Amino acid sequence: MISKLSSAALYGIDGFLVDVETDISNGLPGFDIVGLPDAAVKESKERIRAAIKNTGLAMPSKRITVNLAPADIKKEGSHFDLPIALGILVSSKQLDIPDAEHTVFFGELSLSGDLRRVNGALPMAISAFQNGIKKVFLPKANEKEAAVVEGLEVYGADNLKEILQHFTGQNEIKSADVSIDELLSESDAFKYDFSDVKGQAFAKRALEIAAAGGHNVLIV
Repeated sequence: MISKLSSAALYGIDGFLVDVETDISNGLPGFDIVGLPDAAVKESKERIRAAIKNTGLAMPSKRITVNLAPADIKKEGSHFDLPIALGILVSSKQLDIPDAEHTVFFGELSLSGDLRRVNGALPMAISAFQNGIKKVFLPKANEKEAAVVEGLEVYGADNLKEILQHFTGQNEIKSADVSIDELLSESDAFKYDFSDVKGQAFAKRALEIAAAGGHNVLIV
C-alpha cells in the first residue's frame, strides 16, 4: 500500500513543501529512502525503527521504500523522522490520518519515540500556510515558534504516541494559542545586549551569525 504525507524543508532561509511517499511491498525486508536525502535523513531509518517499536507498534518486516519529492532538490535535516514514521504506519494499515492532504508533519524522533526540537520551524510553517496547508504537527518545543503564523492550526506533541492517540481519538491534542506580543516581550528579559558594546562591529557580527546558525565560536 502506498501512502502520501506532506512535510517541509528549507532552501536557504525559505521553506518548501516535500511529499513523503511510502510504499510497503512483499519481498526481502529492506528500508530505502530516495529523493536526494543527506546523511541525517538516511540515518533516520534506525531512529524510526526503534521509535515505532518502543511506541508499542510493529515495524513491518517487508520492503519499505520512501520517496521525498521533489526528487531533484537535496533534503537535509532530521525533521523528516516524524512524517516517514507516520507514512510507514499508514502504509501498513496501523493508522489512518484524515485530511492528510491539508496537514504537514515534521520533527526528529528519539529512539524512545520522543519528539525533539528542529531548526527552521517558522519558515517551514509559513511555507505550509502559503501552500494551502491548514494544520501542522511538530515537536512541542517548536509549538510557539510555528504558532505565530495566523490562520494555521499548530499541534505540538512530546512524543510519537501522543500523535497516534490524537488520530485514534484516545487523547486529542489541542491547537496552540500563542500571543505574539508575549513572545516578543520575552526578549526583554536580558539585562545586557550588544547595544552596550561600543565599536567592535566585526566581532559582534561574527557572534550574531554564530548564534543564528548555532555555530561554535573561538574568541582569542
